[in-house]
Amino acid sequence: MSVDHGVEDLLRELAPQVLGALLRRYGTFDACEDAVQEALLAAALQWPAEGTPDNPRGWLVTVAFRKLVDHVRSEQARRRREDRIALATPQAELLSHPADAEPDADRDDSLALLFLCCHPALSAPSRIALTLRAVGGLTTAQVAAAFLVPETTMAQRISRAKQTIKTSDLPLSMPETADRGQRLGEVLHVLYLIFNEGYTTTDGADLTAPALSIEAIRLTRLLHHLLPDNAETAGLLALMLLTDARRPARIGPDGNLVALAEQDRGQWDRRLIAEGIDLISKTLPRGQIGPYQLQAAIAAVHDEADHVDTTDWPQILALYELLEHVAPNPMVTLSRVVALAMVHGPAAGLELLATLQPDKRMARHHRLLATRAHLLEMLGQHDAAADGYRDAARRATSSPERRHLASRAARLSPGSSLASNVRAASTNT
Repeated sequence: MSVDHGVEDLLRELAPQVLGALLRRYGTFDACEDAVQEALLAAALQWPAEGTPDNPRGWLVTVAFRKLVDHVRSEQARRRREDRIALATPQAELLSHPADAEPDADRDDSLALLFLCCHPALSAPSRIALTLRAVGGLTTAQVAAAFLVPETTMAQRISRAKQTIKTSDLPLSMPETADRGQRLGEVLHVLYLIFNEGYTTTDGADLTAPALSIEAIRLTRLLHHLLPDNAETAGLLALMLLTDARRPARIGPDGNLVALAEQDRGQWDRRLIAEGIDLISKTLPRGQIGPYQLQAAIAAVHDEADHVDTTDWPQILALYELLEHVAPNPMVTLSRVVALAMVHGPAAGLELLATLQPDKRMARHHRLLATRAHLLEMLGQHDAAADGYRDAARRATSSPERRHLASRAARLSPGSSLASNVRAASTNT
């Protein structure tokens, strides 16, 4: 069956709105979500052949409602839920009515649904999975494939998340004002994690999972549309756009990772760069500086340079220093190490790097080891750098990153072949 991408895009846009409409009314997440999925499938089969209805959202809400009623009526074990739905529904609505007669036409619960899926009561993996499934409209199989886990495992994760929502009686509503900032932070963090997993996968044979990054950008656009005055939401969207613009140059013809300094910047997506720079340029002057805005500003400085040698490293260093003050994090410090080395030399970078050694989270992290090796290479200590790259390759979880680090070690080790380095890295992982 051929795919009508126009219909597919419309359905993904409407999916959270339809689910939100049913949840607000009936509050049974798992049953409502199943009904919405059935309605989406019916639309995907029917609309390309018969045409999109005048009121597509209303069509989906009505069909999903009918599926929900049919589902409840068919299961004796859920008789009480059926009674609750029947009592809450005017008798006229239990009769067939036009599928494009949209109830609650003026209300979009997409934002409340995002907050529900990212509720602190759920574990981080559950938040990500449920967000992609319920708000993103991805199938369980698609989410599982993106995270390289069996579909049954992902189905269990999503099921547990729904059960948590059910047993905790979590409402589909915007959090109170006092709690809203923290909860919005949870939503932004989930979207950030989804994007990062798509941009650099944590394991597996592929460096990137583009579908995840694309979905993260789409959901963040939605959030920015719903909260246009929130500076950090705008900052996160700008960061994603400016980072994803480099994706075409990150993988060489041989499928291997290409470091930022070695990328062909002519392959960067200038449309995304222009959009990201425009967005962060309008956001920063508001004066509500947050970590996503600062990361976007750093990405913008990189993207504005037409060559690595013209990069404004002093500005990047200053931004990392501010970011470290606003949101202290060992990974931020590690990034500042690189900027410091580019401004004040590799010895200064190594001195700062040493302050991360006591941190057990970082001491043997492959990125710290790779950064040290890079600084040693800059100092001309090639044997020590090669050993560092090999050590980093052994600890990397992504095959492309292992190959990249092993190849750097091979370039610095006369008489050693790239193949042997890669095999050594693979067998020690």
